[in-house]
Amino acid sequence: MDPGIKDTDRLCIHTVTTRPMAFEEACGAYASRGVKGVSIWRDAVDGMDHGAVRKLLRDNGLTPVSYVRGGFFPALEQDRRDAAIQDNLAMLHEATGMEIPMLVLVCGADPGQFLQVSRDQIRQGIEAILPAARELGIKLAVEPLHPMYADTRSAITSLKQANDLAEYFNDKYLGVAVDVYHLWYDESLEAEISRCGKNGNIFAYHISDWKVPTVDMLNDRGLMGEGCIPLKRIRGWMEDAGFEGFHEVEIFSTRYWEEDQARFLDRVVDAYLQHC
Repeated sequence: MDPGIKDTDRLCIHTVTTRPMAFEEACGAYASRGVKGVSIWRDAVDGMDHGAVRKLLRDNGLTPVSYVRGGFFPALEQDRRDAAIQDNLAMLHEATGMEIPMLVLVCGADPGQFLQVSRDQIRQGIEAILPAARELGIKLAVEPLHPMYADTRSAITSLKQANDLAEYFNDKYLGVAVDVYHLWYDESLEAEISRCGKNGNIFAYHISDWKVPTVDMLNDRGLMGEGCIPLKRIRGWMEDAGFEGFHEVEIFSTRYWEEDQARFLDRVVDAYLQHC
């Protein structure tokens, strides 16, 4: 490691990880622990002036990494698909106002139609917003989700599918977010990370852990090191593929949200240093 780089210089935390903290409090708490990046969930800054958000980030020495979450393009009804496109365009303009360089896309699905229809609608949705992303200089990161979410959250359920989508567009403003929680089990993960890197499409890297047993598929993610995801091995694959960006801690946990958030944040940083 470069002696000028501190162990936490590549650490980013999603505001959802410490959801009970107000945004202003979270910024100060992250900065006081040496965290350098923050990925901002839309609800965390809802109603805030964009200039105030930028000032909070500057005052705390935090780099805005991504805005979460756009997408959710598929629907049976055309008016819902049109509304999703308009909402994504709005998020792009919000990201511009807060100087956030990337919008994460959780692409969506509709259980009333075949997955391939949803995938076609995802492609159409991206086609509709990509020109605006390009014009505003905001990257779009497609995040493939675990297949357990294929009903309503995402018809993109593998890194291969996300790579296929990015390569279909072949645009420097469209890439992939690699989230270990959703992809750790995939036998082709190393090869697909390599493929993603060779094409310059790795835009983001999200970390947490898969607890054993997991008692809630959505809101029981673990701190790094308390589950079964081979975090250091996957980090090695990411770095071999050329990734040099932030390591974004994204933990959904009802149990952890009920704890003292300052103490939990200390545990997040400790877990990152020990296991990532």
